[in-house]
Amino acid sequence: MRRASLDPLVVGRVVGDVLDIFVPTAELAVRYTAQKISINGGKVKPSSAAERPKVRITGSPNNYYTLVMVDPDAPSPSEPTFREWLHWLVIDIPEGSDASEGKEVMAYMGPQPPIGIHRHIFAAFRQAGLMETVKGKPAERVLFSTRQFASENQLGLPVAALYFNSQKQPAGIKRR
Repeated sequence: MRRASLDPLVVGRVVGDVLDIFVPTAELAVRYTAQKISINGGKVKPSSAAERPKVRITGSPNNYYTLVMVDPDAPSPSEPTFREWLHWLVIDIPEGSDASEGKEVMAYMGPQPPIGIHRHIFAAFRQAGLMETVKGKPAERVLFSTRQFASENQLGLPVAALYFNSQKQPAGIKRR
């Protein structure tokens, strides 16, 4: 078993900034059209993540999951005054199914970091049963709190998490 101090979620400050320490009990697979996210802290270009990814959560049979995707570094990693920016929220995802089989509470929004390197975090929570609706439904994307949302909806700690880094792509070089 990995030591917490070497866990990429700890090193990348995902645990601390967004999530509390947890023991993974499910597997989270994220695949964009052009790229699979298989390691924490990998780099993904915003253009590669513009469309909603395929996300599969594999854990115990006959369970339902909630998926949260946030950017804790908005608008700038040095001044994250919008922490956390909600990119996607899906509930009632059947175990082993794609997130598209769940109920989308907040539509997917791809990364659009204006400055600096931003972490984009996927966190999966096991539900006690079908939720159908959520308490504290976010009206906006800005200032979302994964911890508060999980607490209000009695989700407990995450069962899996994965994150990638993204930064603004430079504009095409102009010729004179």
